[in-house]
Amino acid sequence: MVHPLRTHIETVCKLTDEEFEYILSHFTPLKLKKHKSLVREGDWVKHEYFVLKGCLRSYITDADSGKEFTYQFAAENWWISEREAFLKQTAATTAIDCIEDCELLGLSYENREKLGREMWKYEHYVAVKTSLGYVALQKRLQLMIMGSTKERFENFVKQYPNLYSRVPKAVIASYLGVSRETISRLYRK
Repeated sequence: MVHPLRTHIETVCKLTDEEFEYILSHFTPLKLKKHKSLVREGDWVKHEYFVLKGCLRSYITDADSGKEFTYQFAAENWWISEREAFLKQTAATTAIDCIEDCELLGLSYENREKLGREMWKYEHYVAVKTSLGYVALQKRLQLMIMGSTKERFENFVKQYPNLYSRVPKAVIASYLGVSRETISRLYRK
């Protein structure tokens, strides 16, 4: 069976067995249980993570109300990190928790930089995936600004059908910027 990370990279560029083994040697496996934190606010973020198994969410907490706002999910074959803290090597301003038991591959900042310098294929892969991620974020922002609650909900279910059944409805509501009751009403329709 082909390794999921290799499959993911090869959506952008093909690798030899030696190239993939070299890339994989820079990653560290990590297992976390459901409800465990991968990143807490204030943590120094030294890794980005490729999800082999499970589902996570990134969120911020309003200091005054304590209300949580989910801004990203990551399931199998997705990347997750507190991006700003990782790239700038600073303390996290957001948190990442496991929604399910998770198996991850962690890539340190130093190893990411090293792979980028040494392997043009890996650097190209990162550039393409980063650009695609930016496009997805832009579309999400446009929908949050101009889309109705119903449109946001329907887009989420269409775009992420497997997440809808795995993620608590209250967390989906916080991602869409609506109440849990609104999600329940829309789901019944």
